[in-house]
Amino acid sequence: MATLITKVFLYLTETPPPAYVEYGIDSPPGASTQSPYSGIGSPVLSPTSSGPSSVHSVSSPINYLPPSHPPPSASPDYHSVTYTEPAFWCSVTYYEMKNRVGEMFNSTKNSLTIDGFTDPSSPERFCLGLLSNVNRDATIEQTRRYIGKGVRLLYVGGEVWAECLSESAIFVQSPNANLRSNWHAATVCKVPPGCYLNIFNSQDFAVRLAQSVHQGFEAVYQLARMCTIRISFVKGWGAEYRRQTVTSTPCWIEIHLNGSLQWLDKVLTQMGSPEGVIRSDT
Repeated sequence: MATLITKVFLYLTETPPPAYVEYGIDSPPGASTQSPYSGIGSPVLSPTSSGPSSVHSVSSPINYLPPSHPPPSASPDYHSVTYTEPAFWCSVTYYEMKNRVGEMFNSTKNSLTIDGFTDPSSPERFCLGLLSNVNRDATIEQTRRYIGKGVRLLYVGGEVWAECLSESAIFVQSPNANLRSNWHAATVCKVPPGCYLNIFNSQDFAVRLAQSVHQGFEAVYQLARMCTIRISFVKGWGAEYRRQTVTSTPCWIEIHLNGSLQWLDKVLTQMGSPEGVIRSDT
């Protein structure tokens, strides 16, 4: 199977583009059939915010404590925080330019299609054709006609894949996917019709979370951006487009990965508050 390369629009133009691949929907490349976070060891040890607490040992290939720390069983300052799969693995919000349109769609199905049609009741489809907007202009109306079959999100084995089902390209900004390949976090990747892009890897996120715990509250908090993915239909944005921001594109969606966000929240709650002092006059 051939691997294709698409043009990417970056703030750093010399950075090589990510790859997308052409595969059948039932078997995305590299997708694991194991449960999310398998092999990582879901507990992350985070500093507790107050007083000693019970410490659980972690059976994991990742060393969650820096070498200068004692092992988990001997440390009273770290608490095990485990990942729990949420009822809705992702939540999707639709935008036209800067305006949010309609209600958030919460997905319970591992395969979710966001398209331009009008089915109001399918748990496997978020149909944008139903949504009205009094501020919709001619550019938005025209773009909506080309959404068509849209994009399919596939959540399997702790990985999230996006497949372009539309006859027009989609444009994806995924910080997790970008950083895994050492690209700028703001990279926007063009995915042509019939092609896949791996947009999130849970094991990679687990490793980054475990490492960030020892860098402090702010470092952990910054990982929230990895749990948000933006996809525009038909029109791209970035350095080589006249549209510089996603809020300048006619039709786009924002995807929140709820499991990773909730896990991150648990760790931040255990850590307490950021270091330093903030005053009311600053």
